[in-house]
Amino acid sequence: MKIETVINAEIELLTAVKNSDISALETILHDDLLFNLPDGQTITKELDLNSYRSGKMKIDFLEASDQIINVIDNSAVVAVTISLKGSYDNNPVNGVFKYIRVWKQFESNLKVIAGSCIQLA
Repeated sequence: MKIETVINAEIELLTAVKNSDISALETILHDDLLFNLPDGQTITKELDLNSYRSGKMKIDFLEASDQIINVIDNSAVVAVTISLKGSYDNNPVNGVFKYIRVWKQFESNLKVIAGSCIQLA
């Protein structure tokens, strides 16, 4: 796996998140994904997709920086800082978050199999 492939997959993911593109997210997120939110809650792919489907999750601004990518065999670990402005269920979600995401190569494409994020001060 090449780092460029992971960089492109990250861009695809962030674009899908920004645009609430459910069909792209369906493809990018693995069916057995587990993701830890800053409040400690662990969510699944379905819970994540439902937040976009329902219109509860709205992203107004999203920018990535300080990306670190480690490729390990057919997987990659990405650490990235994301500046985010938006809302969830009409409550503002603004701030700078540190994400860690695990990508794994499957037959046809890369998928996110795990992740976590914390809010930075």
